[in-house]
Amino acid sequence: MTASGHDFDGVGFDGVERRGLMFVLSSPSGAGKTTLSRMLIERMAGLKMSVSATTRPMRPGEVDGRDYFFVDKVRFEQMVKQGELLEWATVFDNRYGTPRVPVEAALSAGQDVLFDIDWQGTQQLREKARADVVSVFILPPSAADLERRLHTRAQDSEQVILGRMNRAAHEMSHWAEYDYIVINHDVDEAFAEVQSILKAERLKRERRTGLTNFVRALQRQLEK
Repeated sequence: MTASGHDFDGVGFDGVERRGLMFVLSSPSGAGKTTLSRMLIERMAGLKMSVSATTRPMRPGEVDGRDYFFVDKVRFEQMVKQGELLEWATVFDNRYGTPRVPVEAALSAGQDVLFDIDWQGTQQLREKARADVVSVFILPPSAADLERRLHTRAQDSEQVILGRMNRAAHEMSHWAEYDYIVINHDVDEAFAEVQSILKAERLKRERRTGLTNFVRALQRQLEK
């Protein structure tokens, strides 16, 4: 049994089996999605990061199957055509996509899968598996705050930051397509909100596949 009340075999702390869910976090660059994703993985048991397939070359220190599933363009095309991907996109001439089989296996085992994807990927996921998707959009408290965070990272030139700010405006226009909106004033507060969403969604009646048997057993005990 784990600190957050779930073990890893699809059974909650209350002994009731459940189906896992796809937990999507999206945000404009710099709004805190990556930090929140890392915090969730570290602190929430029964949650694992989705591993994407990609055509981009492996970088030093990366491990195939842990960081990405590295495939060539021909194999990627094949995966798209055969419906092996839940969502996919092209980013700077490289292709990225989420293989269906490992996600399905995790959900069936009652494990939740965390997705760090944009609004287009979220849309594709929703089209294929609406009942399993819970989506959260992270907003910065202000444009000035977003710009400050992008500068603080010190990874990009002024021109790149300007491009990210312009793209952020477009990405934010899709906020209404998400189930939940979290405004990241303070990272610990935002984490508490995102954690609450995940905990509540885990308790949804329709995800708790073992409830029928649990209630029947309870009724039998009461009728004795």
